[in-house]
Amino acid sequence: MKTSVSGHNTDNVVDFFTGQPFSELQNSRIIRLSPELDGLEMLYSNEASPDKLFSLKILCWALRANGEVVGLVPWLDDIVAAPEIQDPLNGKWEGYYDPGIDEIFYEGPIHKVVELETAAEYYDFQCENPNDVLQEVPDTIGTHAVLSDNGFHSITLTEVVSWRLHHDGTVCGMLADPQKIENTPVLPGDSCLYPAQSREEFRYFFQHQIANKLKSEDPEALAAISTLVDEV
Repeated sequence: MKTSVSGHNTDNVVDFFTGQPFSELQNSRIIRLSPELDGLEMLYSNEASPDKLFSLKILCWALRANGEVVGLVPWLDDIVAAPEIQDPLNGKWEGYYDPGIDEIFYEGPIHKVVELETAAEYYDFQCENPNDVLQEVPDTIGTHAVLSDNGFHSITLTEVVSWRLHHDGTVCGMLADPQKIENTPVLPGDSCLYPAQSREEFRYFFQHQIANKLKSEDPEALAAISTLVDEV
C-alpha cells in the first residue's frame, strides 16, 4: 500500500464533503485572526428587500494561507468570510463599511493586513494535530448562541465568550459551562469553555441586537426565527 509523500501534487484530490480541490481548501484555510476594534461593518442585501442594505459588525479579520485577508462574521450556524455569506433569502455581500467616515471598501484594511502578516510570521507554530489551538480571541460584538432541542418551541440564548482558531483553519465559538465556572469573569482560554458547534442543541449565532430582541420577545425577531425554522 502506497502512502502519500511530501510534495505530492494534490490538485486532483477532491474533498469528499465540500467537493472542492484539496489544495484549494488548504490555501484558503485561516491561519491568523485579528479582532476588529474600530467598529467596521459588513454590508449585505437580500431578495426580500432589494432596495435596502443591511449591516453587521465584523467580529475579526482573518489571514488565509494564500495571503488573502477577509472579515469574519457570525452568520447563521457558522462563522464565515463576509464575501461568502449565503442565507435563505439569498443574502449576498455588498462590501465592507466604515461608519466613521461613511466609506465602503472591498478588501481588508491595510493596517489589518500588515498586523496579520507580521503576527503570522512571528508566531510560526508547528502543529501535528488538526485540532491544536493556534489562537483564541475574545468576542467583542455581543454574539449569542441559540440553543434549542424541541424544534424552537423554546430557546436558550448563551453569550459567546471567545472564538478559537484551530490548526485546520476551523473557528469555534466558545461557550461557558455554568457547572465548570470557577472564576469570573470568564476569559478566553478558561477551562470551562466548550465549542458551541459541539452541542447537539446548537442552532444559530446572533449578534446582540437580535439576541436582545429575542429576549424581549420582539415580534419582528420572532418572525425572523420562524423563517429560519421553516428553512430547516
